[in-house]
Amino acid sequence: MRNRPRLSQTRALRVLKEVAEALNSAPTEQGAAGEALSRMADLLGVETGWVWLRDAQSGHFYSAAVQSLPPYLQEPVRMTGRSCWCLELFRSGQLTARNIDVVECSRLAPAVKTRQAAETQGLRCHASVPLYAGNRPLGVMNLAMRGWRRLTRQELDLLTTIADQVGIAIERARLGEQSIEHARADERARIARDVHDTLAQGFTAVALHIESGLSRLEPRDDARPALRRALDVARESLDEARRSIRSLRASPLENRPLAEALRSLSRQFTADTGVRVSMEVSDVGPLPADIESELYRIAGEALTNVGKHAAAREASLRLDTTRGRLRLTVSDDGAGFRVRGARRRGFGLLGIEDRGRRAGGRATIRSAPGRGTTIAVTVPAHAIRTSVKPVR
Repeated sequence: MRNRPRLSQTRALRVLKEVAEALNSAPTEQGAAGEALSRMADLLGVETGWVWLRDAQSGHFYSAAVQSLPPYLQEPVRMTGRSCWCLELFRSGQLTARNIDVVECSRLAPAVKTRQAAETQGLRCHASVPLYAGNRPLGVMNLAMRGWRRLTRQELDLLTTIADQVGIAIERARLGEQSIEHARADERARIARDVHDTLAQGFTAVALHIESGLSRLEPRDDARPALRRALDVARESLDEARRSIRSLRASPLENRPLAEALRSLSRQFTADTGVRVSMEVSDVGPLPADIESELYRIAGEALTNVGKHAAAREASLRLDTTRGRLRLTVSDDGAGFRVRGARRRGFGLLGIEDRGRRAGGRATIRSAPGRGTTIAVTVPAHAIRTSVKPVR
């Protein structure tokens, strides 16, 4: 790390203002982590850094943002959520918001020991900045440097202040995502109650009245065929209403909405493999539980293929609506393959295509050797029903 001139008060205030503005415009925790990493690396005069965030549900650490990693750390296997010195210090409570320190990087240590300077680009240590939201531990930001040096009191104070801002931004982004998902879950529950209290009970009452009328008619009464057809329609509509209620109330994703489950799936995959997954989820509204379940399993199978076969460094997962159609896309920058031959060998592609059909849509798989892989599942609007069919 090159020597840094003493920070003036004016520059320190400008840095804080730039960081605050950048974090306020970051809608996701990955965006907040990336913006903060860029600003803090510039502050310390370093080029390389990475951010570990702790998944609130599993407790596992995953790589949320990276910048200019040396070749040695670009291999995903070296950036899994396994324990390392800085994470151990963080877990044990020795690395706190008021105790920022420079430590040797245990992930780089094997390459440093064997003098692989080209692989490490001369990096050996990093300043570890713990991230908290109040008393809740969120993760660690590492800013890599070529040699160890003690941080100045001015740098420590500024890093501590920025770390507090980053923690608040990440927590705000998480709460924003959770509030959207909870609102969707509440809307599903409300629709289920409305269907039960109005349509289902109404169809039940209609069926009972028709049955009562039929019981009072003579066996050969001319009105009997028409009433029998009306009774069949009422019963079919009641069954459809009950299926809709089950679909809205079912919880195949451990009582989590699809977007929340996909985020958790992506974080766990990154923690296990080191392959970072960037995720974009648009507001697709409530979906039938069976469609959510199939899409979740498709995403899981696609990421499993990335981990097993792709030799990828990064992947992306996107869920959105285009021209009224729901679309799930999983892409990677890996080795790719010839799709036709892979179908004969396996890779779970046939299962993905089958699940796409069961979701009422179609799965497409695009890949070529050396060009990565993209799996997209498109479900048309007519297949996404969250209410009963209209009675004709």
